[in-house]
Amino acid sequence: MVHLPAMRLRTSYRQILSISAPIMLGSAAQNVIALSDSVFLYHLSQEDFATIGFVGVFYLVVAAIGYGFSRGGQIMIARRAGEGNLHEVGRTFYSMVYFEFGLAIVMFFFMQYGCYYFFSLIVDSPVVFSKSLEYLETRSWGVFFSYTGVAVIALYTGVARTSFIIVDTVILGVVNIALDYGLIFGKWGLPEMGIAGAGLASTIAEIVAFIVFFVYILFDRPARSYHLFRLPKIDFALIRQQYSLSIPIVAQAFVGLGSWFVFFGIVENLGEHELAITNLVRMVYLVLSIPTWGFASGVNTLVSNFIGQRKRQAVIPIIWKTAKIAWFTTMLITLPVVLFPHKILYPLLGSEDMSLITDSQPILYVLVGILTLFSIGSVFFNGLAGTGATYYGLKIQTWCALGYLAYIYIEVNYTNGGLPWAWAAEIFYWVMMLALTLWYLRSKGWHGLKV
Repeated sequence: MVHLPAMRLRTSYRQILSISAPIMLGSAAQNVIALSDSVFLYHLSQEDFATIGFVGVFYLVVAAIGYGFSRGGQIMIARRAGEGNLHEVGRTFYSMVYFEFGLAIVMFFFMQYGCYYFFSLIVDSPVVFSKSLEYLETRSWGVFFSYTGVAVIALYTGVARTSFIIVDTVILGVVNIALDYGLIFGKWGLPEMGIAGAGLASTIAEIVAFIVFFVYILFDRPARSYHLFRLPKIDFALIRQQYSLSIPIVAQAFVGLGSWFVFFGIVENLGEHELAITNLVRMVYLVLSIPTWGFASGVNTLVSNFIGQRKRQAVIPIIWKTAKIAWFTTMLITLPVVLFPHKILYPLLGSEDMSLITDSQPILYVLVGILTLFSIGSVFFNGLAGTGATYYGLKIQTWCALGYLAYIYIEVNYTNGGLPWAWAAEIFYWVMMLALTLWYLRSKGWHGLKV
């Protein structure tokens, strides 16, 4: 086996920013889609806005499953890059693509034929139920391009060449916004499709973004060193290795976002207005969490690369540095929104009735605490995943999620604390996550793990 010179990364803040900033946008692709869908449907009707809050979280869970499986491939690619074994990068990438495409087929059929029965178990409102299915009818087709696209992003993130991710995500966002306007309201000669138009717009945007990235790869000369232009046979042993590493990450995403989905289901029982308020806060949360998603994904690559270079002593310092810059960046954009929500959100959600923004302000104050803990806890937790300790990560997230759901259920059904106290469950969740992650990293139990 021929080994090329190792791809050596450093522990500087500049290195962290150079890797994380592009990922910040790339990993936020689904957040960008969810945000633009929500903004346009807010201007259509409160029922559509409430529905996208529910079904949008459901699709984020679907997207997170594919993204989670790509993270295992990303960790392996970063480890091979750190070792200088670039010939294995292409083989690892294609094993990831094969698996992601097979998974996309399964998820597509579930959304087309299984969601009717699934939603009927948890949704009380006939309006939310019917509109959710209407959205998924067109949105489900995008899963093929979404899952394959995250594999490409995992490749370029793993080798720490993330700059084009910015371009591709901007293209995805622009196409989605333009088509949302045209297909939801029937502008520019396009059919007026309402919430189904939002689903179709997002699907088309993902197709365009995938095509653009594919063309970029064809002209990317450094990609030749990864053997991307030699389609290998299906390597079931390598797929199993990636699956073994990824399945805890996927389960973590499923538990985390799944808990959030259940939270929306519980809030939906309070009424469509309460669901609309929660969706508005969710939308703000998604935007304000974009920096953290980028830094969290970047720390995966940094940690795995350093371990590949046999520099385990650099792991905890690089996680600390990343957590600090993630918190500072998050607070920089959070405090103005929380302190002046009417002025900042009005241009986005402008309407004569500002009651949703007014009613959401108490929850926005809670959001400062949530985002503080999320920005630090998420970086540490993803640093843990970069070491290969994904099964331990699954254990702690499962226990924390169970406590989270128990808190929400009791709060919503048996107390009068209202939505602010229900949202405070996120604070409880991230305190536990951060404490358990710190304990494990300092125990050095991850030093003997192999990826």
